[in-house]
Amino acid sequence: MSEQTHSQLPFVPRFIRIRDAPFYLGMDKNRFNAEVRPALTEIKIGTQGIAFDRNELDAWADDYVRRVGTPGNQKLEKETWQRKSLASSNGATAGTSTKSSKANAFAKALAQATSKKPKGISPA
Repeated sequence: MSEQTHSQLPFVPRFIRIRDAPFYLGMDKNRFNAEVRPALTEIKIGTQGIAFDRNELDAWADDYVRRVGTPGNQKLEKETWQRKSLASSNGATAGTSTKSSKANAFAKALAQATSKKPKGISPA
């Protein structure tokens, strides 16, 4: 029987292995080991395996959000939305379409890369 990956499981396991715990919280292992691991209960699995209780990980994350989280800046969001609305007003504006110029540059580069004649080599 092959081992399933986490994305294939129909549920989230209660015990999260040490290799997966940083990913579960969205951080790297060094930050996890320095900031999170000391606050958790280690659960031994077999002779070498270590896991953490998912509920403890969730509780740590909830506490972290309470300590360092800040509410979103609604004024900034409104200003950004208004700026985007003004920028997308109806009517054509002067300038170069970056979409078409990027497409043209890509097509030219693709043609050069796939051409059979080598570039830059003079005949002998």
